[in-house]
Amino acid sequence: MWLRESRAVREQPPLTRARIVEEAVALLDEEGIDGLTMRRLAERIGSGVTTLYWHVDTKDDVVDLALDAILGELPPGDATSGEGATEGEWRAAIVALLVDWRTTMLRHPWSAALLQRPTLGPNLLARMEFLQATLVRPGFTGAHLHTATWTLYNYLMGATVARASFQLSEEDRETAQRRLRDRSEEFPTLSAHQYMLEDDWDGTFVTGLGYVLDGIAAAGKR
Repeated sequence: MWLRESRAVREQPPLTRARIVEEAVALLDEEGIDGLTMRRLAERIGSGVTTLYWHVDTKDDVVDLALDAILGELPPGDATSGEGATEGEWRAAIVALLVDWRTTMLRHPWSAALLQRPTLGPNLLARMEFLQATLVRPGFTGAHLHTATWTLYNYLMGATVARASFQLSEEDRETAQRRLRDRSEEFPTLSAHQYMLEDDWDGTFVTGLGYVLDGIAAAGKR
């Protein structure tokens, strides 16, 4: 929807797009993507379905707006795109951005199921602008800048989807680990290193992000 011209509104009903999006996010939080229908949304707001279409063209528009809205819950701030940032400064800024981004999406787990949707919403673009501007500060340009940007974005999204989709209980994980031990000849490394019992998702994300940034910093010095 981000590439279409805004539709002219004739006599605006007493309902705003912002209210529609707010209620859509709440409905998605409660019932997930399958629970969002235009009829359910209209009932929640207390209006008719036709009224919603004064503000949005399709349900997909509502989903796009809701996905972008959650990324605006905490704006990324302002990255000064000048040279001179120390490695510690630009790395810390990226870590803070991506940790918040992941935390926001996990707070709204339905969002992870929508990552295949292309989006050009203003809040997504603000975060990507912050990310690239922060990488420009230590001198990344051209192909290095492009590769660093998408490497970080792909790491973030992959880690977010993995966490959101892994919903085994502690009992299930213990059972799975016992089965790995029973098949230790076939899976010697997984059985020896508690593959199914490791659950420090947040710590692993930050540590792994450090590995990625190490590689990006090293590439920038070559």
